[in-house]
Amino acid sequence: MKAVTYYKYGAPEVLGIEDVRTPTPGDKNVLVKIHAAVVTASDATFRAGDPFFSRMFTGLVKPKARTLGGEFAGEVVAVGKDVTRFSVGDRVFGDTGPAFGAHAEYVCVGEDGALAVMPTGVDYAEAVAVMDGVLTALPFLRDNAHLQQGQELLINGAAGSVGAAAVQLAKHFGARVTGVCSTAKLELVKALGADEVIDYTKGDFTRPGRTYDVVFDAAGKSSFSRSKRVLKSGGVYLSTTPSPGILLQSFWTRRFGDKRAVIAFTGLRPTTDKAADLRFLTQITEAGQMKPAIDGRYPLAEAAEAHRRVDSGRKQGCVLITMDHDDN
Repeated sequence: MKAVTYYKYGAPEVLGIEDVRTPTPGDKNVLVKIHAAVVTASDATFRAGDPFFSRMFTGLVKPKARTLGGEFAGEVVAVGKDVTRFSVGDRVFGDTGPAFGAHAEYVCVGEDGALAVMPTGVDYAEAVAVMDGVLTALPFLRDNAHLQQGQELLINGAAGSVGAAAVQLAKHFGARVTGVCSTAKLELVKALGADEVIDYTKGDFTRPGRTYDVVFDAAGKSSFSRSKRVLKSGGVYLSTTPSPGILLQSFWTRRFGDKRAVIAFTGLRPTTDKAADLRFLTQITEAGQMKPAIDGRYPLAEAAEAHRRVDSGRKQGCVLITMDHDDN
């Protein structure tokens, strides 16, 4: 099979295409023929090895993983002898987690991993696009903020993968949503369902005035210190970006004050929980409550161009790598 590979950190040019051995599923594994996969900001970070602290997870001097890619959609083409939940021919979507490997024509994943049958009525690209960001946004809003109907939520970075998912999930939960993004992305955020949008190039959402029950900093560009000015009493500030500051504030505000700072390590959640979230996503997608937002589609051979698009910071929706299997 063909796969996107890299052996050193750097710009998108470090990526290449190689013929590698197609994996063989073990007794409890399934082999998926990938049709579409997302290039995330994490993929770009791990490819570049920047910021440097990311190398604590990816390898200090050179990458541990040869092929990146976590989120994918495709068709089950082989199953291990003990697999009971999936069958050959199932259309599935999922996340490989820290193992990566989805920027390839095939990937092997555990039956009990973050894997579920795709929603009906969408194609492979749409399925993985609607999934993008959900496995982060959903536990933040549902499990950490305990978002309720009628609450006021502000999402900073509402046009990014996590932010776009958060807008739609919050509307499902019945919240009133204000999205913060750049001028070029205002229409996208409105189309996703935001009740109000703020152009961060023209206004600062942390200025006192309007207040919110939850501020979700999906972009990691603000801080609890600034955002608490617009939090209601009992309000929660959520950040997706780990830092010594947010870790200390999370510990401190659990004990003192009437406003909380929260950081959640959603990537470390059990895969069974992620699989349950994908099944939930399937239900609300089939109910018409989640829409895919796709910025661009790149064939496997143009993976470096897909990374350049992510690096540009100008994408609106997700960037996909699509596979052109000879037997399609």
